[in-house]
Amino acid sequence: MNQNARLSRRLVLQAGAASTILGAPGLLMAQPRPVKIGLIHPVSGALAYSGGQGRLGCQWAIDEINAAGGIKALGGTKVEAVLGDSQSRPEVGVAEVERLQQDAVSAYVGCFSSAIALPATQAAAKYNTPFMIDVGVSDAITSRGLKNVFRLAPGNGKCVDDAFAGLAEVNKAAGGVAKSVVLVHEDSEFGTSTAKLLQGKLTGIGLEVKEVLKHATPTRDFSNLALRIKSLKPDLVIVSNYQNEYVLLARTLHQQKVDVAGMFSVLGGGFNYRLVKEQPEVAQYMMDFNHWYNPRSAKAQDMRKAVEAKGGLFTFEVYCGYNAVKCYVDAIERAKSADKAAVIAALESSTWSDHFMPYGPTKFVNGQNQGGRAVLLQASKTDIDVVWPNEFGSTKAIFPRPKLS
Repeated sequence: MNQNARLSRRLVLQAGAASTILGAPGLLMAQPRPVKIGLIHPVSGALAYSGGQGRLGCQWAIDEINAAGGIKALGGTKVEAVLGDSQSRPEVGVAEVERLQQDAVSAYVGCFSSAIALPATQAAAKYNTPFMIDVGVSDAITSRGLKNVFRLAPGNGKCVDDAFAGLAEVNKAAGGVAKSVVLVHEDSEFGTSTAKLLQGKLTGIGLEVKEVLKHATPTRDFSNLALRIKSLKPDLVIVSNYQNEYVLLARTLHQQKVDVAGMFSVLGGGFNYRLVKEQPEVAQYMMDFNHWYNPRSAKAQDMRKAVEAKGGLFTFEVYCGYNAVKCYVDAIERAKSADKAAVIAALESSTWSDHFMPYGPTKFVNGQNQGGRAVLLQASKTDIDVVWPNEFGSTKAIFPRPKLS
C-alpha cells in the first residue's frame, strides 16, 4: 500500500471515530466533578460502633441528596463521600485529614470524639476547609476562633446547664429525694470536660458530690468501681462515657444490685436503642440528657422506620451525621458554589431549618449553632421517651426508680 493510500485510510478511520463520538454527545460533555466530602469517623478501635453509626447517617444524607437530583445550584452536581478512619486515635484523625486533603475534598464531617475533633479541625483549618462536627461536644472545639468549624448540636456547656434544669425539675417533683451524687467519667477530653462542668453545677441544685471516679477507654472490668459506688451509697450515679464502657458499667451496677434513686447521664454514649434492645432489664428507668430527634416530627419517624427496616438502629450518631451533611449542602445551594470561602460565609449566615431536631432555625455564632438543644430521656424495656422539656415530652419521668428486687 502506497503512502497516499495509507493516509486516505487513516483519514477515513478518524472520520468514522469522530462520527461515532458525535453520535454519543454525552461522551463529549464533561460530567461535573462531584463535590467530595471527607467523612472522618472512628470505624475501628474502641469507638467503632458509634463511628460506624455516624458514617451511616452521613452516607444516608448523601444518597438522599443525589437521588433527589444532586446539588441544584451546581446543575445537579453529585455529592461523593470520601471515607477516612481515625481508628479511635487523635493522631490518626489528623493523618486522615491530610490524606483526604490530597483527594481534593471540599469539606469534612466528623469526628464523633472530641479528642479526635480538636486536632483534626486544627489540621483542616490550615486549608480553610469547612469542618462540620456531627458529634463531639467539648466546647473547646468551637471556642478557639477557627473560622472553618461548625457544629449544629449543642456543646457540653449548654448540655450541662439544660440537664441540670431538667434534673432539678424532676427531683423537685419527686419531693427532692436525691441529695447526693457520684460522678463517673472516661478520662479523655469529652468525659473530663463534662465531669468538670457537672461538678461545678451540682451544688447549685442541692446535690452533694460524694466522689468523682474516672476510668480509661477502653475499660474491660468495672467490678471494683461498682463496689466503690455501692459503699458510698449515693442517691444518683451520673455518668459521662462512651458506648462500650457505658453499657458495661450499667450492667455491672445492675448485677451488683447497686440501689440508687436514679442512674443518670449527660451525653451518655451508650444510651440508645441498642441498649434497650440488648439489655432491657439494665436499661429500664435509666435517664440521659442527650442529642435526640424531635419525636413529633413525621420526617424523623419516617427515617427511623427506614433505618430499622434495613436492620439498623436510629441512634443519635445517625441523625447528627445526617443533619450535618444536609446543613453543609444547604450552604452550597445558597452560595451557588462549593468554594470553601463562599461556603464558610454561607454557613456563617445560615438560617437552615429543614432538620428534624428539637431546634429552631440554625444560627451560628463562632461556629456554634445557638438554637441547638438536647433533651432529657428515659428508657423503658422497649423504647426511649423524651420526658423533658414538656413541648417535646411524650410522658412523665419515673423517678425515683422502683427499688431493685
